[in-house]
Amino acid sequence: MEQLQDLVLGLQHIGIPTHRYEQTLSFYQSLGFTVIYSTMNGNDHVAFLKLKSIVMEVYEHESVAGHSGAIDHVALDVSDIEAVHALVKSLGYQVLEKGIQTLPFFANGVRYFTIEGPNAEKVEFSQYL
Repeated sequence: MEQLQDLVLGLQHIGIPTHRYEQTLSFYQSLGFTVIYSTMNGNDHVAFLKLKSIVMEVYEHESVAGHSGAIDHVALDVSDIEAVHALVKSLGYQVLEKGIQTLPFFANGVRYFTIEGPNAEKVEFSQYL
């Protein structure tokens, strides 16, 4: 059986919720990030911005901390979402969603699920399709 570290490819993105979508995009673009993908998720804007190997997901959300610690999640890029899901469950971690989720982001979509760490941080496992 593969180990989790064998299936994780690296950091996929950092998720930042915002009430000020356009201002947030402008801020990160001023730092050199470029928008590599943007879409709507229901009524909310979503954009992925990239600077070298760093990718950030900026998205509108009604619940924003608005202070230090406001990053919502860290997503790990994985090679096999099904195998990672089984491994994480075998470790006894509670998946926050009902199973593996799919979003129509990027060319072919993404599949993901999220767990909560000991400090209430969210760790997302995500696979590009």
